[in-house]
Amino acid sequence: MACSAMVQQAMLGGSPATYAKEMERLSAKESLLLAFKDAGGFEALVTGKTTDMQRIDVNERITGLERLNLTPRPTTSPFLEGRWNFEWFGFRSLGLFAARIIFERFPSTFANLSKMDLLLKDGYAKVTAHLKLLNSIESKFILSTRVSVQGPLRMKEEYVEAILESPTVVEETIPEQLKSVYSQALTTAQQLPVPIRDAVASGLRVPLSGTFQRLFMISYLDEEILIIRDTAGIPEVLTRLDATSSGMAETNPNYGN
Repeated sequence: MACSAMVQQAMLGGSPATYAKEMERLSAKESLLLAFKDAGGFEALVTGKTTDMQRIDVNERITGLERLNLTPRPTTSPFLEGRWNFEWFGFRSLGLFAARIIFERFPSTFANLSKMDLLLKDGYAKVTAHLKLLNSIESKFILSTRVSVQGPLRMKEEYVEAILESPTVVEETIPEQLKSVYSQALTTAQQLPVPIRDAVASGLRVPLSGTFQRLFMISYLDEEILIIRDTAGIPEVLTRLDATSSGMAETNPNYGN
């Protein structure tokens, strides 16, 4: 074990104090991820099943990791761009507010928010909420925004467009008693005039330019975890999925301009 520790320290290329600090940071990251799991994960968060004790425990671990941040200018760091998965958002965050609207109006057996992810690339962001209805119909709600650097820690987000994609039916999961209804609906849809059919297929688009914006700061960033806080100090924690940018141009008409 002592030999292994010496090898790890040599790989870090620093002093014993530097090595100890890095081990503390890695331990804090693991502790935070375990706290998410203990709190019930994403599903418990969006359905309001997390307890006060679980929320304060997660928040304590968030602040513990933030103080170990090694990225002094996260807004211009190469770590920032890529695809991220939402693990946690605070009680007053927009993400949790939108999720609770869904679950307050529809029972969990009817509507389910399975995950939310974020794609950041070249000054644009795309938040995608993955929805499932009746365990058979899948859809996505996509919010496209323009982000700009306001300082070493601070960024501004301006909303560009919201899209509710046309549902996709997973035929294998349709209950037997609903399959005839689905077949009739599919036949009716195919008989619609082409312009109407194309409009339905492209989903519902709502332009948002010049309507909403928000400021936020990045309080922690490394190659695996991103923590941001809004103007009220409410944290959102994301973990990296991958660093690809596929799909940004198709979703955002202004991407790359």
